[in-house]
Formats: sequence, C-alpha cells, structure tokens
Amino acid sequence: MSPEPRVVKECFARLEADPAGAMSYFYGRLFAAEPQLRALFPPAMGHQHDRFFQALVRIVWSQDDPGDLDAHLGRLGRGHRKYGVLREHYAAVGAALTATLRVYAADVWTPGAEDAWTAAYRHAAGTMAGAAELDAAHAPPWWAAEVTAHDRRAPDLAVLTLRPERPLPFAAGQHVGVQTARWPRVWRPYSIANAPRPDGTLRLHVRARPGGWVSGALVRGTAPGDTVLLGPAEGAMTLDPDPDRDLLLIGGGTGLSPMKALAEEAAPAGRAVRLLVAARAADGLYDMPDLRLLESACPGLTVTPVLSRSPRSGGPAGRVPDVLPALLDGDAGGLAAYVAGPGPLVRGTVAALRRLGVPARHIHHDLLAAGDPVTGPRAPAGTP
Repeated sequence: MSPEPRVVKECFARLEADPAGAMSYFYGRLFAAEPQLRALFPPAMGHQHDRFFQALVRIVWSQDDPGDLDAHLGRLGRGHRKYGVLREHYAAVGAALTATLRVYAADVWTPGAEDAWTAAYRHAAGTMAGAAELDAAHAPPWWAAEVTAHDRRAPDLAVLTLRPERPLPFAAGQHVGVQTARWPRVWRPYSIANAPRPDGTLRLHVRARPGGWVSGALVRGTAPGDTVLLGPAEGAMTLDPDPDRDLLLIGGGTGLSPMKALAEEAAPAGRAVRLLVAARAADGLYDMPDLRLLESACPGLTVTPVLSRSPRSGGPAGRVPDVLPALLDGDAGGLAAYVAGPGPLVRGTVAALRRLGVPARHIHHDLLAAGDPVTGPRAPAGTP
C-alpha cells in the first residue's frame, strides 16, 4: 500500500472511534461557515449523520481500488443532483471535513496527513462534480410523477402506481429515490416492482415503518392525483445476461418488489424462473393474486410461497435457508440467484446458497449498497 492511502485510513480510524461526535462536529463546522447550505438538508439530521459517515467509510476503504472508487464516486455525484448540490459546494464540505480530522485525529495529524487527505478529497470531489455535470447534459435531476393508483394491501402497506412526467429509464431490479410534498428534502429509495412498460409507469411496494417519515406519508397520506418526486434509477441488481442460467428469485416482505420486476422481464423471454415469496404467515403474501396472474401468463415461471410460521400454506414451511436444500434438490450450480428483503433473510439465504454450490458471482443482492449521497440522505426494497 502506498503511503497516502495508509495515512488516510489511519486518520479516518480515529473518526470511527466516535462517529456520532465526529459527524456532529463536522455539520456544526459546515453550517457555521456556510449557513446557506443548511437548506439542502432535511429538518432532522440524525439519519443524515449516519448516511454521510457510511459514505465516507466506503470512500476511505476503497482507496486501494481506484477503478471501483471512481465508479462509486460517479454514482454519488449523479445522485447528488437531486439535492441541488453544485461543484462550488464541495470546497465547504472539504474544509469542514479537514477541520474535523484535525480535532478527532490530532494524535496522527501531520502536514503529510493533511496533504494526503487534501489530495484524496480533491480527487473525490472532482470525480463527483464531473460525473454530475456530464449527467446534467442529458438527464434531469429528478422526475415529477403522478400517483395514478394507491392500493392499500394492509394497514401498513400500499402498492402505488406512478406515471412520471417524462420517460424515466430503468432496468428491472433497480430502485428510485422518492420525495413527498409532506417532507421536502427527505429522499428514501424504493425498489421498482415492475419491468419497464410501454406506458412508462412504475409500481412501488411501500410498508410504513415506525417513525418512517416518507413511508408513512406514502402509505397513509397519499392518494391518486398526488405528485411525488423521483430520483434517477440506481442499483446493480439487474438481470444476469447468461440465458443458459435458470433464475432463482427470493423476496421477503417488500423485498418482493425487485424480484417481481426481474420475473416480469425474464419469464416472458422464455427463461426458467423460480420465485420464492417469503413471509411469516399467509397474511404476509400481499401480492399473491398478481403473482398468480403473472405465473399463468408465463409458462417458465413458478411462484412458491415459503411461510416460516404456517405449516399449511400450500408450499414449504420454514425459514428460506432451511428449506432451500429440499427445494433445489442438489441442482444449484447452474443457477443465477437474487435475494432481497430484511437483512437477516438476505444474509442467511446468501450463505445457504453458497453452501449449496451457487457460485458467488451468480448470487445478487442489494443490502443498501447503492451509494448514499455524500451530502444528502438515502435505502431499497422498502425503507422508512
């Protein structure tokens, strides 16, 4: 490792010892120096503190892989556009970050460390701003979308159909940021629950979370005719292009959304697709009528409910990682697998797939991996 990445990581390790304190100090310095920047951020900053720190973690610990780092920075820069971030804002962020490091990494902060951090930040800021400016030449920062249908499937769950004012390009498996009129400057990502359609509409499955500002507004405070804002589509959990690989799709809760989109795209093309819908009990199978319609229209698609607490479900009973061996019956090496849902389900299922012989490069999931904006909040499938 060259000296510069090592020094950058050594200094950042001091911030990792007290991330809450470091982030409070950072934003205090930023807003004291540039009070007008406060308008770019949401009213409550706790979630933002976490998101910014995790973005820094990714940037710092990717210093040894310049290609991956630059790709990530490009995604961040493009994502920043919907927050109104401009090239000139990066200098203020850099100054506040340097001031924070001087305090929290004082025992290892030297002129050489400051030079290393300055160079690393200058590269990151330039890459992000450049990607945003290139993107601005052909795409808007956000899309206004009309809510054309709001189907309340449960007290805390709704399926929304949205029609963007202009075409919003996306691939099955991706997600979009959503902002409601009730909570300006607060964006939350939701997986798109359909493949691209000729009419350009998108469907979102949204579960209201305790204390979830955006999810609560979308489930309980949104109706047909309302308008929401959508950010650009993001996420790399898109369809494996190898047509010789059968697809295994596993969705738990509203993690069903991207799995349904992938099934919609792959099954009509003739690929063999098995979709496992994980829930605790039958009342968690909120989308089964639509899934059965899709299954009847696509001979290559099989939909199987997997209920962990209901032995009479018409499908296997138990946790997905426990029932996979019997379901796959030793035939796993040729699969491309996709998993979405609560973190424990995803982690347990990915480990089980590896044990059953599915190659790691053919196991796809998205545990909030789609790049948080460095100066604005962001999560997929169904988040608060």
